[in-house]
Amino acid sequence: MAKQINLPNGRSWRTQTAALAHFKDMLRRHSDNQIVEGRSDHDDLVALLERYDAVISNSTSKIGAGIGHFFRRLNVGETYSTPGFWVHRTDGTDTDFSYIDAIKGQPKSNTQEFYDACRGAVAVDLLAAKKRHFETYGDSAGRVPCDLSDELITFAEAHLDHAYPTFGHLVVSFRAARGWQHGVPAGLLTPPADAQTTTSFLDASVAEAFRQFHRGAATLRIIARARNLAMSAGQRRPKIKRPVRLDP
Repeated sequence: MAKQINLPNGRSWRTQTAALAHFKDMLRRHSDNQIVEGRSDHDDLVALLERYDAVISNSTSKIGAGIGHFFRRLNVGETYSTPGFWVHRTDGTDTDFSYIDAIKGQPKSNTQEFYDACRGAVAVDLLAAKKRHFETYGDSAGRVPCDLSDELITFAEAHLDHAYPTFGHLVVSFRAARGWQHGVPAGLLTPPADAQTTTSFLDASVAEAFRQFHRGAATLRIIARARNLAMSAGQRRPKIKRPVRLDP
């Protein structure tokens, strides 16, 4: 059954999908670092942030001292960049918030937080491996073949794919090796905080342990971003034409 979304300002949508589309379009209509000036958009974001604070109980208040204005910012990590809404508070502080989490009313699970920390632990390695592959095998235009189609693609068009095992499987195996199948020990991951767009390990030794585990188990390849990544899902151990090497 569809879940109706009702905000404190009276706005409502019959489904989560419709509410998500509304705020996704709002984000699209604004450029990076642009303040949300429209009164209706501002009011909807105020109401959405009130919902966030009400339903995401494991996080510190996003409203804090009070809302000054909203703006769009590009959230940048080692291997990603995604636009999102940020709030500028009346005390001069800024913080990010997820309109998706606010609408769905569910914080990330412990499993997802651990996955994110693992991804962050190897982000530098993955980016370096991708750059090294293009520098070594790129043609005069800086393109390399897609491992699935052999079409020549640029760095921006390329996705560094965990062909086998998948990254999710690697994370599960690492947890099992440490005896954490049924839960992650308390104090292992960074708690929610202002301007924290991803989770990381508090214990550097765990991050390093996963890096080494990943280096020994991951099989990587370059494929085109535009291609359907699911096309090889039926292959348990796909044949890799041009594996991407991680430094030993």
